[in-house]
Amino acid sequence: MSKIHQVAENQLLLLQNGTAYFPRLCADIDVAQHSVYLETYIFAPDKTGRMVVDALRRAAERGVVVRVLLDGFGSADFSKAWLAELTAAKVQVQWFRREISPFTLRRSRMRRLRRLHRKLVVLDGEVAFVGGINIINDISSRDHFSSPRLDYAVRVQGALAGEIHSAMRRLWGVVSWANFRRRGKEIRRLVRERAKPLAPGIALLLRDSLRHRHDIENAYLAAIDDARSEIIIANAYFLPGRAFRMALIQAAQRGVRVLLLLQGRVEYRLQHYATHALYDQLLAAGIEIYEYQPSYLHAKVAVIDGLWSTVGSSNIDPFSLLLAREANLVIQDAGFADELRASLLAAIANDALRIGDGNNVSRSLWGRVIARASYGIVRLLIGMLGYDRSI
Repeated sequence: MSKIHQVAENQLLLLQNGTAYFPRLCADIDVAQHSVYLETYIFAPDKTGRMVVDALRRAAERGVVVRVLLDGFGSADFSKAWLAELTAAKVQVQWFRREISPFTLRRSRMRRLRRLHRKLVVLDGEVAFVGGINIINDISSRDHFSSPRLDYAVRVQGALAGEIHSAMRRLWGVVSWANFRRRGKEIRRLVRERAKPLAPGIALLLRDSLRHRHDIENAYLAAIDDARSEIIIANAYFLPGRAFRMALIQAAQRGVRVLLLLQGRVEYRLQHYATHALYDQLLAAGIEIYEYQPSYLHAKVAVIDGLWSTVGSSNIDPFSLLLAREANLVIQDAGFADELRASLLAAIANDALRIGDGNNVSRSLWGRVIARASYGIVRLLIGMLGYDRSI
């Protein structure tokens, strides 16, 4: 049972998987009095999506301002009937970059590949949710898994919710301007608006393509460099650049135990096999690698030295670190870190296969060729994007 942690005038509640997340989210939407802002990458046309649509519609019908920002690629299958239903209830829905061009990788057109990957909700500027959970069923019937995908979010009540509210309003204003729905003084005010600084202990890190391209990555690197005893990272799509890999290797060399919980199921073949190309280097440095087995791993979390932790939407790969808008919480609190650490260690002990420990499926020569080829293709793509921390 998750407990509430008091951190820098904020109450934090760790939520694991959609079974904990969606009932709490919808309950909070049902008591919102003034405003609901929601951003997501995927809003799937399934039972979970239906549940959230119903909660948003109910809020709008009682006079709450409801604004939903969907990624144009991840939510491309969003139901037209649902959209009409929300619009009729006066829910405001906008799309982040609906233009998709699969026929070119010219750098001048890379902006079309920039996605809204944040998963944020804020209610009345007082309660917020931050994490990696899309609006989608935990268990997909097409995947034939009996277990839910492993993922996390944090419910925040307190001063940080106001900062999240400001960030979401700013992006809503920018997208409104881009869609020619809003002009003039109000949009300029929203773009200029900046949140008040918070007390030490918790921070919201937002990755964008302007001044904050490396904020999330740099926070990871600083925490890894300061690590003295243990690093646990669970990440769905793990393809770090050289600087990140060297930081992990150097931590292991100075005696820090480094554990990586990675994707064990093949979801996206290119990324999956490109990650395998890194295994030999990491294992040789003494880093422990575990692959999650029961279902897809979708988590983007870490715990370092039982004190520093992060929960959010950012994968540790160049696509998240270069192209996507992401949001992570960084929390320095032993109680919160201990709860997340216990959950990750349980997943490692009960649901993961250790690689390089005599139990892993041996990779054939052909498997290694596929891994190196996949890695090479990813390097080529990222080189075309101008990524400055080469993989």
